[in-house]
Amino acid sequence: MPDALAGSDWTDREIDLIVADYFDMLSLELAGRAFVKAQRNAALQEFTGRSRGSIEFKHHNISAVLDRLGMIWLRGYVPRRNFQRALVDGVERHIALNPTLFENPMSAASAPGLHEPQQIFFEEPPIASVEGVPAALERIVRRFDPALRDARNRQMGKNGEERVFFAEQSGLRAAGRSDLARMVRWVSAEDGDGAGYDIRSFDPAGGERLIEVKTTTGHKQTPFLISENERAFSEERPDAFRLVRLFDFARQPRAFELTPPLDKSVLLKAATWRAQF
Repeated sequence: MPDALAGSDWTDREIDLIVADYFDMLSLELAGRAFVKAQRNAALQEFTGRSRGSIEFKHHNISAVLDRLGMIWLRGYVPRRNFQRALVDGVERHIALNPTLFENPMSAASAPGLHEPQQIFFEEPPIASVEGVPAALERIVRRFDPALRDARNRQMGKNGEERVFFAEQSGLRAAGRSDLARMVRWVSAEDGDGAGYDIRSFDPAGGERLIEVKTTTGHKQTPFLISENERAFSEERPDAFRLVRLFDFARQPRAFELTPPLDKSVLLKAATWRAQF
């Protein structure tokens, strides 16, 4: 009976089964393929002897671990923080064996909205918090740094910039400024990196918008990397610099915008050190 194991810790075998099943459901969801959660739960009950409720709660726990890693989690399984250390180890094992799940949870070629002047839905930025990472998660967060993951995914970064480039043009045309829309430049694509921003755009009144785009498949509070050049440029041109953060890029991209000084909106922490003689 499923209730016979109530109150006992999950074994590594049971954890590996439910983590693998969770990621399989997540891949189906991202691919737009149907599945029935109740059927998946029933199958896990057969394999593990755990109750339906216990399995449901463990799914919520897995979402909590992925949330801390800045990863997409299954709709319907809102993160619940009270998880055992063994579950963190199980998620770490699964990602280590399937690194593309973390590095590229979606096909860059299937990124939504590419080559199309679609609107981006902007939200209020999150509030910076000094909340620490639970001890059980410190190692896995260091090993699978979500900010470093996104920075390495050059194709996703390019796709995000392209999305914002078209959205800026579309917004200006909608505001009756087709003249300005024609002047929008994708600077990082045309001139290369190094300018301190990616896109030169305008507001409807003609004021410059020098936009640095940061893209993630993760959630709104997923951390990101800012280069010293970008930070310095934001201080040099606070009137025009805008940081556009695109998130949830694998589903329906949303965004928020930050204005200088950046340290009033985010907690800036040194990620690398320059060593010289």
